[in-house]
Amino acid sequence: MIREFKLKDIDAIAEELSTRICHPIVLFDGSMGMGKTTLINALCKQLDSIDPVSSPTFSLVNEYKTKEGKSIFHFDCYRLESPEEAYDFGAEEYLDSGSTCLIEWAERIHSLLPKEVHRIKLDYVDQNTRKIAFS
Repeated sequence: MIREFKLKDIDAIAEELSTRICHPIVLFDGSMGMGKTTLINALCKQLDSIDPVSSPTFSLVNEYKTKEGKSIFHFDCYRLESPEEAYDFGAEEYLDSGSTCLIEWAERIHSLLPKEVHRIKLDYVDQNTRKIAFS
């Protein structure tokens, strides 16, 4: 899936993505300000999260619970200098848990990631429009 969307339609995009996800690890690519966290917020709603979504820039990982009591883990790896730092906070355990893991700046922990993942790339079109690629 590759297409453009208006930011005001992000909930509809998240709804569509939620039906396509079949692997627990989802990587979000895009430069700062592209709307990765905003999309993750909308996606967590579609996945029945009952917790508010916030950027884990300083905590590195946030856990959100679903209505069914399942966990969704939201990573922001921007501040990591190396994959070893991800080992230090137990990233492997999260990734191996079978829970949904939504990861921003995943290239910083590339060596820890399984082969089967989804990638969502966001690119700037204009102030109100983004291009999304899902694989």
